[in-house]
Amino acid sequence: MSEITKTETGNDGRRLPVVLITGFLGSGKTTLLSRILQHKDMANTAVIVNEFGEIGLDHMLVETPTDDDEMVLLNSGCLCCTIRGDLVDTLKNLLIKRQRGEIPTFERVVVETTGLADPAPILLTILSDELIHLWFVLDSVVTVVDAFNGSIQLDTHFESVKQAAVADRIVLSKTDITDKTTIEGIRRRLEKLNPGANIQEVSHGDVDPYRLLDIGIEATGDREADIKEWLREDDFHGECAEHDHEHDHHGHNDHNHHNHSHHDETIKSFAIFRDKPIKPDGLKLWLNMLSGFRGPQLLRVKGLLNVNGEPVVIHAVQHLFHNPISLPKWPTDDRRSRIVFITHDLDRSELERTLEALDLDASPAGEINPDAPFDPEGYKRFVAAMSAFRDTAPK
Repeated sequence: MSEITKTETGNDGRRLPVVLITGFLGSGKTTLLSRILQHKDMANTAVIVNEFGEIGLDHMLVETPTDDDEMVLLNSGCLCCTIRGDLVDTLKNLLIKRQRGEIPTFERVVVETTGLADPAPILLTILSDELIHLWFVLDSVVTVVDAFNGSIQLDTHFESVKQAAVADRIVLSKTDITDKTTIEGIRRRLEKLNPGANIQEVSHGDVDPYRLLDIGIEATGDREADIKEWLREDDFHGECAEHDHEHDHHGHNDHNHHNHSHHDETIKSFAIFRDKPIKPDGLKLWLNMLSGFRGPQLLRVKGLLNVNGEPVVIHAVQHLFHNPISLPKWPTDDRRSRIVFITHDLDRSELERTLEALDLDASPAGEINPDAPFDPEGYKRFVAAMSAFRDTAPK
């Protein structure tokens, strides 16, 4: 593959946002994609689909901008291509053709997944590949849930539960053929499963794309609005919130609800708030231990942290933590650290036991700062933090 140079990103220098559209088989994902592709606001967008034939593009086709038959330009101004090999190869191919001027200069990418896909590996790809990370940033995960059959799918297929759990937006489809009681029931279930996801009811895939796009941490350049929309930590605590001595708050999933599948009960959604500033060395240690001991159970982690008074953003999918991002200033006057967790078989109380690590200045054993002087009290806290991770790790 030809060399890709870092000469430009979007129009204003930000990385190109990637939107992941997922949903179980028969959820209406294809119908949603077909409608989105026709929308005038999808100009300057590259859409990666599994098969052209599934979404019926003939009436929208303008031209094939390259010699291959895997890429077409639609009358909406949207560039549509089929996935080639894996997602990394497809994205790199798009970049090469974009730099050569062989295709229009797209400003965002929308990726369709297969109905049975676990979204975590795809998210890991976007976060872990160095070249992809240089050019692209995850904007949002949009999950389509069938209002009519969704409860049955959630009961019988854990993949559909994970798709809903990691979503930033949930599109509740087929509401035109579903009675009000059923719609209200599936909404309550999804709100419990993922309190931070905005749920939108649609029929026939009719939705404004901008209700699904440009909601990530680098979406608009308005840092305060972007972080608030991306994190949505207020949705994880409300009337049922509880507090502990560190002002941490429980999320909705700490309360039992009946008539839900055992799959739902393994998913935990909660936010932890912390008034006390975090030590930089403590953050490194905590992230390393969290990734090493509990990585497979972390479906998604998003946070805005107060690290020695400075704002730092963290983002993780399973064991992979994106490098923390230092912000030039606080987006609001709220200086608390806040971390949103979506986990599998990992309770909030278990994570709370590990927070001692965030207070460490340096590892007395030399793992973080070998030049730091030995601190007996710090060593005790280090051992306590390590023990908390070890004792709560899956056997």
